[in-house]
Amino acid sequence: MIGYGAATPLGSTFEKSWARAVRGEAGFRKVTRCTVKTACDVVGEIPDWDPRGLDFTDEKEIYNWNADFVLLTMAVCQEAVRSAGLEINGETGPRTACLIGSALNGSDAFRKAMDSYLNRGPLKVSPYLLPNLCANLPSGKAGMLLGFTGPVFSPEGACASGNHAVGIGARMIRDGDVDFVLAGGVDTCIIPEIIHGFENMNATIKIKPGDRAFDDPSRASRPFSIDRKGFVLSEGAGVLVLAADDMVSSYGFTPKAEVLGVGWNSDSYHITRPNRETVILAIRMAIEDAGIEPRDVQYINAHGTSTPKGDLTEVECLKAVFGKHLEKMPVSSNKSQIGHTLGGAAAIEAAFAIEGMRQGIILPTVNHIPDPDLAGIDVVPNEARRQSHDLVLSNAFGFGGTNCCVVFRGA
Repeated sequence: MIGYGAATPLGSTFEKSWARAVRGEAGFRKVTRCTVKTACDVVGEIPDWDPRGLDFTDEKEIYNWNADFVLLTMAVCQEAVRSAGLEINGETGPRTACLIGSALNGSDAFRKAMDSYLNRGPLKVSPYLLPNLCANLPSGKAGMLLGFTGPVFSPEGACASGNHAVGIGARMIRDGDVDFVLAGGVDTCIIPEIIHGFENMNATIKIKPGDRAFDDPSRASRPFSIDRKGFVLSEGAGVLVLAADDMVSSYGFTPKAEVLGVGWNSDSYHITRPNRETVILAIRMAIEDAGIEPRDVQYINAHGTSTPKGDLTEVECLKAVFGKHLEKMPVSSNKSQIGHTLGGAAAIEAAFAIEGMRQGIILPTVNHIPDPDLAGIDVVPNEARRQSHDLVLSNAFGFGGTNCCVVFRGA
């Protein structure tokens, strides 16, 4: 791993997001992207996101590519490449792949097309609609911007997409298919239908009078807390630049971390409820693939969505894998600060975890009030912690029962 970029509810770049995350801030507010009348109206929106401020857009480009995940991916890939110091040229371009996963793809573009169809007629449906819906288009457009010509596709693993991209990318490099991979995930999902859809399946938090987030939206996401009531829907993107070891040495890149182990499987159980047995297996597979023991892990970046059942099941699984070692092992959830960015979540959280190893910082679980049912874990409550560590497990689980856990080792 030689670089990364991100856009989150904490900031439009990784640097801005990280600075606020370390300060223990949360990036939630009443929805401004659209108009809804619901108790689920607190979301995570990327602050100051305006594609007109990018150095590669014009009004025509913005009009045609009206699925926001396209331009957002291009911007975050550009940031990641610059962070890595990777020059895309005749040598590196053909050996660079881009794998950006998404849970919902261009849902916002489809909504705009339907509005045009219903209110203005079929000839007003954009000829760019179908490309805007294609999962691989953000990666393809990033290639057109940056100049790489390696494989581009979208690992579709719902909320685990980013970890799937990292795992597949690491395997492609290992097998000699490519030398570099831009791996990550993205979702721009703040539209009425998605907000109400999650609301009606009781997945997102309903904030009513008396809730501590009613007057302070920043307190809406509270993983592992006794009063957790559902996740905060958010938009965001994260991209990590993977590189082969010989490329790191020959080009003089500064390594940030290593993908040490990957564990992935599926639940064969339920579309939304996790299967304890297969989640435990995925965690164990990642640790075994890394060639380490459970006690060697020094920090767990939890999936931690802030749902009552999900958090409880994840803790039960961690206890089954780590036993008594879990009592001394920090376990925190970045979703307490950025909410659930769906397809973007795992990649953003991986970047946070890696930067934490570099700086000796473990990000907190903010808004935390202890839950007696989750006793025996150190959730790094409310404030970031200075602690040296170099082996991290990062968990990601998605709808449909897809699990992907990655072990990272600091450089």
